[in-house]
Amino acid sequence: MTIRSRRGLRALAGAAAAAIAAATAPAQDLTPADQPVPHYDVPVEMRDGVVLRADVWLPPPARGSRFPTLVYRTPYDRKRSEEDAVVKAALARGYAVVLQDVRGRYGSEGNFVPYRREGEDGYDTIEWAAAQPWSNGSIGTWGLSYPGAVQWLAAVEAPPHLKAMVPAMTFSSPRNFFYAGGVWDLSWLSWIWNNIAPDSRAHLNLSGPRNGREARNAWQQLRAVLPYRLPLSDVPELAEVAPYYLDWLKHRPTDDWWDWAELRGRYGAVKAAVLNFSGWHDEAYGPEGAMTNFLGLMASRKGEADPRARLILGPWTHGGEDSERSGDRSFGPTAPIDYTEMVLRFMDRYVRGVANGAERDPRVRAFVMGENAWRDGDTIPLPGTKSVSLYLAPGGRLAAKAPGGNADSSSEFVSDPAIPVVDPYGATEGARDYRVLTGRKDALVFETEPLEAPLRVVGAVGTEIYLSADAPDADLWVKLQDVTPGGPAWNLSSPGTDVLRASEREDSGPARPLKPGEIVPMRLPNLRTGNYFGKGHRVRIILMGSFMPHFSRNLQTGESETESKVTRKATIRIHHDAAHPSRIVLPVVADEAASRKP
Repeated sequence: MTIRSRRGLRALAGAAAAAIAAATAPAQDLTPADQPVPHYDVPVEMRDGVVLRADVWLPPPARGSRFPTLVYRTPYDRKRSEEDAVVKAALARGYAVVLQDVRGRYGSEGNFVPYRREGEDGYDTIEWAAAQPWSNGSIGTWGLSYPGAVQWLAAVEAPPHLKAMVPAMTFSSPRNFFYAGGVWDLSWLSWIWNNIAPDSRAHLNLSGPRNGREARNAWQQLRAVLPYRLPLSDVPELAEVAPYYLDWLKHRPTDDWWDWAELRGRYGAVKAAVLNFSGWHDEAYGPEGAMTNFLGLMASRKGEADPRARLILGPWTHGGEDSERSGDRSFGPTAPIDYTEMVLRFMDRYVRGVANGAERDPRVRAFVMGENAWRDGDTIPLPGTKSVSLYLAPGGRLAAKAPGGNADSSSEFVSDPAIPVVDPYGATEGARDYRVLTGRKDALVFETEPLEAPLRVVGAVGTEIYLSADAPDADLWVKLQDVTPGGPAWNLSSPGTDVLRASEREDSGPARPLKPGEIVPMRLPNLRTGNYFGKGHRVRIILMGSFMPHFSRNLQTGESETESKVTRKATIRIHHDAAHPSRIVLPVVADEAASRKP
């Protein structure tokens, strides 16, 4: 990638410093000596000449003149972040803080195409901040969701002054971000409509809702229409305000076009300390993203005394790290985390160089739902983890013993995309009681007998389900549940962690339609959880062909739902005999191996 020379960056830094002085001198005169000093609407020029706007907050003048610096980049309006707890605490600890609108958002120039320029713009912003007269050149970044993704996209470009980052609840690959298991993520519709389109309409002078309240009101009608409309590309509501959405739909998950957003395989370029952070009920990409990114960093830093990589996995929903609840399930007082202290303890060690012992913190902390306790380790899988297989068996059983004999054994259900399985809780998130799914004719249920001893499951859950169908394509959803005695049947992760499209069952190359009579193994790549199945509980899986409105449905014709609206029914057969031992594989951590922490 061609970048500006350091000389060019220093020139930009000097111009920006002059702009700060000219624009804010009167405000500085009114600022008490013991209060942080704000500099508003600071221009930050990118390598292509586009100017992004930032607010720069400096610690009180009594703290000095050059500071370690934290950068926060957002598409959600930097002004909303001024009262953020991390910002206030960082200023109190002596950090300068840069809050910036990403390209094409709010105060910043340019055309907004989500994620597309965040690597280059992030690099330029980090190096700009390091060159400012008020910065000591040591830079850290933090943020959750989109502000987490921008950190990774910048970090793989290797900005030399980036020392640490805390990317929370974000992805490792566009293949498990825009899609999941080869299935299109329909939540992009609501994200664009409610969070992005209002400001974009203002930038582009388009008609329609221009603030969040107006957008949410309009979405009350659209949410029952847009996710279900076929083909997926039939979205005139977004054609002008978000043409990139239609561009995304043109590319299959394995298309090389997506490589601009790929993190996997690029961890060696990242020199910063990284704290990876997600929750079991985060968006589908979150737990897998945090684990994959952590393990990639650990592999690239093998042999280092302090690999400067951490992983924290809680029970939370997306952005719900301050709550002890996830949906309808409560996990007790140890579930919430002090996000501000977590971020700044990490920054103090790796940006400021404070000897606070953070390098001795557990490399991995994972919350076990149901047990409601944290488990620590040096890596994941946690120490002492053993793979325990549960095999699908006739009569809807999950059995510890693999099937034997020569007889064929299978179960089947009919999937009809015209009448898809719909989440009874809609597009809400978190843990819910899904007992209602067991009564459906278009689903199969397999479960254990009541457990004689508990199972503590932490990490990646393997699936190997042998499938055939009388159609050229089908989706397989595998809903893993903890069935409590006489009570709820809790889901253990978010929709999208638990799906795979048959034609996209390989993670590279062209689509592979099903052939008549062909039996294929379906190995779901993204299922992650941490749960304690207590004595007397049951482990249950529910197999189905769709789960709306979270993700698109398979038309089962062999055609893509992005271009066609024709559907057909399909009989999906699940094989569970000696030649096709369908199973789930649980990462079980024994009591004696688990390091329990409050």
